[in-house]
Amino acid sequence: MDRDQLRKHLRFAAELGVAGISRDPAWRKKGDGSRFLNADPPVPFFGSPAEALVAVRTDIGDCTRCKLHKMGRTQVVFGVGSPEADLMFVGEAPGADEDVQGIPFVGRAGQLLTRIIEAIGLTRDDVYIANVIKCRPPQNRNPEADEVDTCEPFLFRQIDIIKPKVIVALGTFAARALLRTLDPISRLRGRVYDYRGAKLIPTFHPAYLLRNPASKREVWEDMKVVRELLKDRR
Repeated sequence: MDRDQLRKHLRFAAELGVAGISRDPAWRKKGDGSRFLNADPPVPFFGSPAEALVAVRTDIGDCTRCKLHKMGRTQVVFGVGSPEADLMFVGEAPGADEDVQGIPFVGRAGQLLTRIIEAIGLTRDDVYIANVIKCRPPQNRNPEADEVDTCEPFLFRQIDIIKPKVIVALGTFAARALLRTLDPISRLRGRVYDYRGAKLIPTFHPAYLLRNPASKREVWEDMKVVRELLKDRR
């Protein structure tokens, strides 16, 4: 097979929703692909980032992988924004407004997030916004461990496709899930972490700021760090 034939073959595979390949025999024996989804270094993909994200969303489908699909969720809330964003925000899980509209961060907390993004000279169209899990937990409870284990590989694929320069983890749950720690957000914020090729900044969730407006000052300090990191990595 020459290079042109190989290129056509890989393009066809991408159109079928194949997000990457691996020579690891253990992966080929793993029917659900979970080892591949959690691969480190990042998973390769073919086609444009936009096409690759469509393939991931198609793979998720009308998801029934965890119990949340039987617990009142309306739809999967995948992600929104630029497939080539330098800045990515990761929250915890969809809320009621997000569950209805199918878009992350569209309620009051989402409106505040929009103002935070605009404060550093960007718009929502310039960034990418997603959650650790894609379905709303009942009564907006924290996601449970089995739900995170099932859903987070899709977030990893989003990160690996977009390749953001900076990731902002919004709130305790998102920061803990990404950093694999039990430390509270008050201890995690104020530091910069290396994460899947990006710099990760934990900060308070916008919903927390609605209840505790005095903490907006600390979030602004975090966002100034984000702004400088984006400048440094251009």
